[in-house]
Amino acid sequence: MPLREEDAVRAVAAFRMSCASLQRRTDTSGLTRGADWQAACSAAPAVAPGAARAFFAQYFEAVQIADGKAFATGYYEPEIAASRQPMAGYAVPIYGRPGDLIDVDLSLFSESLKGRKIRGRVSGSNFVPYDDRTAIEQGTLNGRAPIIAYAADPVALFFLQVQGSGRLRMPDGSIVRIGYTSQNGRDYTGIGALMKRRGLLGPGQTSMQGIVAWLHAHPDEATAIMRENKSYVFFREQASAPQGALGVAVTGGVSAAADPKFVPLGAPVLLSMDRADASRLWIAQDTGGAIKGPNRIDTFWGAGPDAEATAGGMSARGTAFLLLPTGTVARLTQERANGTPIPQP
Repeated sequence: MPLREEDAVRAVAAFRMSCASLQRRTDTSGLTRGADWQAACSAAPAVAPGAARAFFAQYFEAVQIADGKAFATGYYEPEIAASRQPMAGYAVPIYGRPGDLIDVDLSLFSESLKGRKIRGRVSGSNFVPYDDRTAIEQGTLNGRAPIIAYAADPVALFFLQVQGSGRLRMPDGSIVRIGYTSQNGRDYTGIGALMKRRGLLGPGQTSMQGIVAWLHAHPDEATAIMRENKSYVFFREQASAPQGALGVAVTGGVSAAADPKFVPLGAPVLLSMDRADASRLWIAQDTGGAIKGPNRIDTFWGAGPDAEATAGGMSARGTAFLLLPTGTVARLTQERANGTPIPQP
């Protein structure tokens, strides 16, 4: 297994935090059961120094995810200026989850829709799509959603929503951590690709830093471009480090976001990419609105300027391997032979 011991040590620590959820929750991908993880999770707390790589080799087997052709980006924990009260220079609301936002599990209506959910609100006797970014920024949530704080920079808030969690630095220097709690159900549109298609970004400007610089330099056009992304993220306050969709703290350089329809949340994913810093073992502890498909991985890099620089410039291609508990592939093969519909990793 092409895995460095130092990376494996950090991955074991993150994997241990995933175990309670792995053994309890239903795997949306359909690939694993709680019992599949029992042996690895029982052994993980007792991994001896220098034996982390051997742990993954003993308790897991690597399979390609679909065709294996992976694309990896990066995210981090940003810090933006904000105030608890609206004041000069702080006017952009940071919303909590609206009281009228409803999640609908479509599998309750049809087994064929297992794993699919929609969000919206009730209007009269109809269930309708929730307000999009344009409507929300024009004030339609006034009185319908709690306001955590007011941001100083709409561009900074936009990218905090893209990252999914971050830190608010108050005027007195204090820090308030916020994390993703929900989203308006609208499809995510990446504005970087959109701006590139329109010829707005030149060579070297397609990183997150380049996009932010362009938006700040063109404030009149920036609002319209950001509103092309109809998705809007709602936050909650957090007392500790940012948590991923798995409900555990994410770790810089170890945690990653993946599509749970294809990758069991909490599972290790080994990346062999055209960038050395992305080529390591990651633990899929998070999800993301733009992270869709079997080989789409978003790597988490922590907080601070270095994390921002790495995440903002991360664009790597290569091969992804999903590490399933030893024996899982044999079980899936047997069940498939018996006629049980089983997803193909």
